[in-house]
Amino acid sequence: MDEKLLQIEDKYEKLAARMADPETYADPAAYAALAREQKELEAVVTAWRAVKRLRDTAAGAEALLAAESDEELRALAREELEDVRRELPEAEQALKVLLLPRDPNDGRNVIIEIRGGVGGEESALFAAALYRMYAMYAERRGWSVSIANLSETDLGGIKEVSFVVEGEGAYSRLKFESGVHRVQRVPETETQGRIHTSTATVAVLPEVDEVEYKLDMSQIRIDVFRSSGAGGQKVNKTSSAIRVTHLPTGTVVECQDERSQYKNKDRALSILASRLAQAERDRQTAERADERRSQVGTGMRNERIRTYNFPQGRVTDHRIGLTLYKIDAIMNGDLDELIDGLVTADQAERLKSGNQ
Repeated sequence: MDEKLLQIEDKYEKLAARMADPETYADPAAYAALAREQKELEAVVTAWRAVKRLRDTAAGAEALLAAESDEELRALAREELEDVRRELPEAEQALKVLLLPRDPNDGRNVIIEIRGGVGGEESALFAAALYRMYAMYAERRGWSVSIANLSETDLGGIKEVSFVVEGEGAYSRLKFESGVHRVQRVPETETQGRIHTSTATVAVLPEVDEVEYKLDMSQIRIDVFRSSGAGGQKVNKTSSAIRVTHLPTGTVVECQDERSQYKNKDRALSILASRLAQAERDRQTAERADERRSQVGTGMRNERIRTYNFPQGRVTDHRIGLTLYKIDAIMNGDLDELIDGLVTADQAERLKSGNQ
């Protein structure tokens, strides 16, 4: 592994030298390409150099202990060696995590689809709360959110919503949210104070375009219709909403948020391509299912991944056994502690699998 790391460091230094070349600097496109390539290596190189420094420090302290007779200097060397032996395993572990194969979709934007599940109107209200939670989390991260399709209820709930989250690292942070989310709380319409259990499903898809997943337009039917909102509200007087149907699979995507029919069509086709690409990934994953041992789960929608218990003020992620007693903060978009736990569990499992 050390040889591989030395090669990465050498490449990093060569990229830096090329970026410092006046001819490269004069070409903005070439400079930007080199800068992106160097940035991808930067974290690994920084971690590798930290490991090398600690190893060199340990070697120096051991050499001093072997050669020095002065007890005061030997005590300093022993203290330094103890510090390094405590820090080095953590630094090497961090380096191993950085060397794990990167999910090729991590840099993509995300399509999130939320649907009310079991529980009638209460599930629709919970779906609306989940949409708000993700939108507020995106705002915290500096990402943008645009709704592609929204179907509301008369009481302000959401039957289903599709929206796109755009921003650096969006998929890498949100990809573990796929699954069944369960809520336990007393609905506003409940007169006797009984706790109800409802669910909503969340699907997270990396956004792909038609170039990456080529759609056969002969297999697609496109219908134009007038969009509508809850109770006949928000009706668009022009026929700008688009419904695209993939005939071989029956997959249907509607898009009615954009005013332009052409924008709705482009967005609907993009979501369709992303869904079909995800279906193919799921098929491949199913074929390898007995090889997977991930603590985080497969992310399929039939998994109950998390419970939001309002009376107890807690949120529990069942995949990693993490319970947090800060439900209000979480529902207001404070998701980092949950997501960090899922990312860490995924990394640990992949490291374990790699060592077997």
